[in-house]
Amino acid sequence: MKVLIVLTSHDQLGDTGRTTGFWLEELAAPYYGLKEAGAELTLASPQGGQPPLDPKSNEPDAQTELTRRFENDPEALAALASTEVLSTVDAADFDAVFYPGGHGPLWDLAEDQHSISLIQDFLRAGKPTALVCHAPGVLRHVVDEDGTPVVKGKRVTGFTNSEEEGVGLTDVVPFLVEDELVALGGDYSKGADWGSYVLEDGVLITGQNPGSSAAAADLLVQALKQ
Repeated sequence: MKVLIVLTSHDQLGDTGRTTGFWLEELAAPYYGLKEAGAELTLASPQGGQPPLDPKSNEPDAQTELTRRFENDPEALAALASTEVLSTVDAADFDAVFYPGGHGPLWDLAEDQHSISLIQDFLRAGKPTALVCHAPGVLRHVVDEDGTPVVKGKRVTGFTNSEEEGVGLTDVVPFLVEDELVALGGDYSKGADWGSYVLEDGVLITGQNPGSSAAAADLLVQALKQ
């Protein structure tokens, strides 16, 4: 099993002067879930190299057993420091893809033509494609062969408007994930704020928030084994 993990390269939180990036739990949970299932992992990002970490995701109240394990794992840290440049990656070389969230992807991956094409290639090849938290927002320009939004009519979830409000960034983000998925015709649903909630529709797997990362990775592993 060869799995690609795609991370953001964007580190500015709008015009706030604060930094953002990827959310650590959303990388650590799938990283270990997939690795322990025997998957060979490749990490990529638009700019390659070290992706920016959202500093809030490494504060004490956001840390988990798996984030602490990742932070103390030389092999994991080396893989993170040397991500492949996304434009050089080919979906044909992988069996599945996982997109961790954090706010960063809303700025770069959502508009990145390489990312859009890559997801289309995975989905059209019938390969499991998982996205958690803010990452389902990167589906906004992904379309079927006939130009229909890929989420139209599909059961999807992603970071909720109330969760965005809870972190005080409703007016900072370029778009709200929940609103975007609904506007595209997705059959959007959600669980309780901050609780694990994951949906699977064909090969498309989406998780609502950081706490959904492990469950989304588990579904990805199951899909790979089928």
